[in-house]
Amino acid sequence: MLSVVNSSHDKIPSMTHAEQIASQLHVKPSQVEAVINLLDEGNTVPFIARYRKEMTGSLDDEQIRIIADELVHLRALDERRTSILASIEEQGKLTDELRDSINAAVTMTALEDLYAPYKKKRRTRAMIAREKGLEPLAEFILKQDSGSPEELAKKFLNDQVPNIEEALQGARDIVAEAISDNANVRAATREKALKFSTVRAEKIADAVDEKRVYENYYDFSIRVDRLQPHQILAITRGEKEGVLRVHVDVPERDWLDSIQAEYEEDILSPFAEQLELAIRDSAERLLLPAIERDVRREKGESADNHAIQVFATNLRALLGQPPLANQVVLGLDPGFRTGCKVAVVDATGKLLDTGTIYPHEPKNDWKGSINTLQDMINRHHVTLITIGNGTASRETEKLAAELINGIGKQVNTETGKIKTSKPSSLQPATKYLIVNEAGASVYSASVLARQEFPDLDVTIRGAVSIARRAQDPLAELVKIDPKSIGVGMYQHDVNQTALTHALDGVVESVVNRVGVDVNTASPALLTHVAGIGPKLATNIVAHRDENGPFKSRAALKKVTGLGPKAFEQAAGFMRIRDGANPLDASAIHPESYEIAEAILERAGLSAKSPLTERIPALEGLSAKASPETLAAELGCGVPTLKDILEQLVRPGRDPRFDTPAPILRSDVLKAEDLLTGMQLKGTVRNVVDFGAFVDIGVKQDGLLHKSQIPFGTVLKVGDIIDVEIQKIEAERGRIGLGWV
Repeated sequence: MLSVVNSSHDKIPSMTHAEQIASQLHVKPSQVEAVINLLDEGNTVPFIARYRKEMTGSLDDEQIRIIADELVHLRALDERRTSILASIEEQGKLTDELRDSINAAVTMTALEDLYAPYKKKRRTRAMIAREKGLEPLAEFILKQDSGSPEELAKKFLNDQVPNIEEALQGARDIVAEAISDNANVRAATREKALKFSTVRAEKIADAVDEKRVYENYYDFSIRVDRLQPHQILAITRGEKEGVLRVHVDVPERDWLDSIQAEYEEDILSPFAEQLELAIRDSAERLLLPAIERDVRREKGESADNHAIQVFATNLRALLGQPPLANQVVLGLDPGFRTGCKVAVVDATGKLLDTGTIYPHEPKNDWKGSINTLQDMINRHHVTLITIGNGTASRETEKLAAELINGIGKQVNTETGKIKTSKPSSLQPATKYLIVNEAGASVYSASVLARQEFPDLDVTIRGAVSIARRAQDPLAELVKIDPKSIGVGMYQHDVNQTALTHALDGVVESVVNRVGVDVNTASPALLTHVAGIGPKLATNIVAHRDENGPFKSRAALKKVTGLGPKAFEQAAGFMRIRDGANPLDASAIHPESYEIAEAILERAGLSAKSPLTERIPALEGLSAKASPETLAAELGCGVPTLKDILEQLVRPGRDPRFDTPAPILRSDVLKAEDLLTGMQLKGTVRNVVDFGAFVDIGVKQDGLLHKSQIPFGTVLKVGDIIDVEIQKIEAERGRIGLGWV
């Protein structure tokens, strides 16, 4: 076997998994080891992050998820390492040196480089040459031996090798494959290619790109280390759609230096020319195509990870938007030909009324629509109108604004002119809100929606979802596949398994951070509580329907299938409002109730003491003793003590109320109303690499380019910000914004 195995790339001294992960996160190995042990015992990430802080050194939810993911990766690496060692040993080619190299490899790429010479391949030119007995001749080329290549080649002529040129060609094929399979050559070339290669894209001559989506990449060239994630994703999509052709060019000096470091030519050897030919053939036919695939894969994975992180960050912010409590909402799902679907829900989200109106083309029944909505608003005491941001959204917004301001419109069929009239009294507090309707149609056709509203038309279900999204964005959006919510970029192009895993983690994280009212939560929401899952969520709701509301957390133990482990993981994230024990409404875990009661007792309080008494009494208790002293006396850790004190002062407080409430409007702003220099308040709808899209109340979201965002400012979906109109391109539907 012609290969060199003592690869020095991607190797570190032997480290435990905990040590490897700790070095990445810059935390103590003991913290990571504690997390690994807790995960292996079946504990969930939210439970570990919230209720095992003493064991983990207060690692947060994000750090623990990284540890969990890295642990899966490292264990998969170990499995692959074991499989590779077994395969090479079975071939009888496993040396101590090779074993050490494989055991020291810390990346999957390094492992596969070492395994390349021993991996079963489809029939190659080198295999055929070996079958013809030409490997000894290849050894002469590699060793740069003395003697005439032609004379030595004569010794290998037979029925399968009829002439000298075929003998030398076969030997060079063997050498070329050995060079390409050499782990050191691969690693060194790849390392340089990831820094200094050039990525080129060009338009395929007869490709159709009607909207010129990929125009920026028709003749595109950039050094690979300067390539941005969104460019990688755009190029890849253009290639898949048959518009672009993509190349990776590795400078000759880089690949040639890597090869010559392992296979140095002896210019005095008669075999120097043969080695030179083999090197060129290896590079062009084997090595560089493989390196191009590696570069494309690595940059693609990096871009995928970046895009997934952008999506996850935006989703976390979207799910974390504050609920608009105590609102009776009329939801409008806008449309032209098929009309606008209407649904009214009460303050708890219960459906009260539905309907369809046709204010736009082709029916243009503006007055009839006004009258229908006015009647619904008056009958159900509607305080908020929500409008989906899809087709006909801004046209429907005009309807809502005029309705709220008490102006009805009717078109005179004879003159074609619009006449106005004052309808009867309307709820004076009624406002309207544009909501992101992404995923509403997905929910409408889902099994969950059919179970919830079996008798409703699929289109009306969408209006219900739009109405509820303002009342409690989290409770409604968890019913929808996160990938359908549309707050990322290129979400359909990235690794779907990785995207699903990341977004599911975000949903789980937010749901458990907020907590769930077990007596009102839907199965969809309960599914994301730590330790629950779909089956237990269904069982909890079934038990609630059959036996009435849960009076305590302890009553959850009566749910079919909810055993001690599931209760341990879930209980702290479940809320029981107005139950037998006030602590059940907080984020204090039942396992810590004794500590909480002891704290209250020391402060002269009980679990039922009002907050007006609690706050000064607990502040007084904290002033008398340090957290360390009090924790030692109570037999708990300081992090747990601080969490309990926080919950006793603010029991079950919803962290979403720390974020700004959405902008409620009563009048519509038209695009023609905009002027350069005008300052407005806007809501961040999406955050991407090149800036943020901001809803300023007109049909088209404005773009706040990243160059306009102050250094160090991190924007999130849902943020309310002040912006200034910098540029209006009406013909292209673009609005440029500046920071105020």
